Amino acid sequence: MSTKFVVAGFRHGHIFGLINRIKETADCELVACCEAHAETRANLDLDVQYDDFDKMLSEVECDVVAIGDYYGIRGSLALKALEAGKHVIADKPICTSLDELAAIEKLAAEKNLKVGCMFDLRQYPPLVKLRQLIQDDVLGEIHAVSFTGQHPLNWGVRPSWYFEEGKHGGTINDIAIHGIDYLSWATGMKFTELTAARTWNAFADQCPIFNDSAQFMAKMENGCGVMADVSYAAPSSCGFSLPYYWEFTVWGKKGVARTCLSDDSVKLSLNGDKETKLIDLPETVQDDYFTQFLNELAGNPGELNTAVVIESARTSLKIQQAADNKTAYVAL
Repeated sequence: MSTKFVVAGFRHGHIFGLINRIKETADCELVACCEAHAETRANLDLDVQYDDFDKMLSEVECDVVAIGDYYGIRGSLALKALEAGKHVIADKPICTSLDELAAIEKLAAEKNLKVGCMFDLRQYPPLVKLRQLIQDDVLGEIHAVSFTGQHPLNWGVRPSWYFEEGKHGGTINDIAIHGIDYLSWATGMKFTELTAARTWNAFADQCPIFNDSAQFMAKMENGCGVMADVSYAAPSSCGFSLPYYWEFTVWGKKGVARTCLSDDSVKLSLNGDKETKLIDLPETVQDDYFTQFLNELAGNPGELNTAVVIESARTSLKIQQAADNKTAYVAL
């Protein structure tokens, strides 16, 4: 029997990657789509049967609601889906407030429903290899990490809702959530404390209310310090092609390793070595977010599961809230 999906919202392009995974996976079926925004709906090159989410949810038999609408509405859509007894999988972020997240967590637990998220940094070979080096104790105990996830602003190309009050929810919750989830997975440690966080407007001159720049410092379970920059600072003309897009550097007792998404190796410098080694990448990687979501639906949860999705979202939202409120030293 196939797993039936409906899609709610197409106002962020990431949802099309999820649709492709649904269509290419055996025993998965896309049975209906909904887009309430008339302009977006008119420009879609696929069959959209509904412009009202509640109507689709009441009329269509489905198992999973996939959510790709603007960030600020995702929490309410997820809650409606869970209330109707449907599993949820969403592009990140799954919501933009801690209250929404708490309600999602509570409903999912009460109804034994699953919540998935498109955390795709886990499936890139350079980052998979970096994790392996950490897990195999090649670097020793990890005590410092820096990562950058700068994106191009792409003014005039990005959906206009990014720059509308209440629809985006913050650059840390938008971008840093990927790095937060990856580091928890790679190190096996949770984030425990926020030292400092800041967001500000630097590049979106056309929209002063949009805080396109974001940095934070945090601590993990063993005291490991993390510094991050996830600003919309990359030149738009370069797109996502810069050689340091999603760059991670990890320092341990035994040495340091560095890589990014476009690298064809991991650079490793160990105590006692005089030269940096280039470590080959794995030919295959573990199951992606979609396969792990399906496994959890089947009763076989893996390393990426509902509890992990909620934990990563909560950490990101707490850091975002601290940056918005100009507070620091927050327990995570």
